[in-house]
Parts: sequence; C-alpha cells; structure tokens
Amino acid sequence: MQSLIYKCPKCSNDQYETGEIRAAGGFWSKIFDVQGSRFTRVTCSRCKYTEFFKAKTSMLGNIFDFFTN
Repeated sequence: MQSLIYKCPKCSNDQYETGEIRAAGGFWSKIFDVQGSRFTRVTCSRCKYTEFFKAKTSMLGNIFDFFTN
C-alpha cells in the first residue's frame, strides 16, 4: 500500500495501522469461496477507530483464492 497521511477523525492522532479484508459478494461467490470485494482498513493506534476503503480486485486473485481455500 502506498504511503498515506492519516489523521483520526475522532481523536486527531496521526499514528495508524493498516490491513486488508476480503468479503464474499453473492450466492455463487460464497459457494465457490471466491472473494468479490476487497477492502483496506485504517485503524487509529490510540482509540482504535477503524475506517474501510474499497480496493480493486483482480481475476487472478480470485482464482488464487479459489484454489487455496
């Protein structure tokens, strides 16, 4: 992930942690365990307030998910 300047909207802290989560989108993606949506999370180090931002998904990533889960 690229460098980001972040300031918590709740406590104004500028220290944060980032991570990624994936979520299934619909019926078929749940059955075949293909993750349809990917989100980047930013969590404030002080108050733990968390924001999610939608990220791009790729067909190659979905194929990899299908065979590794």
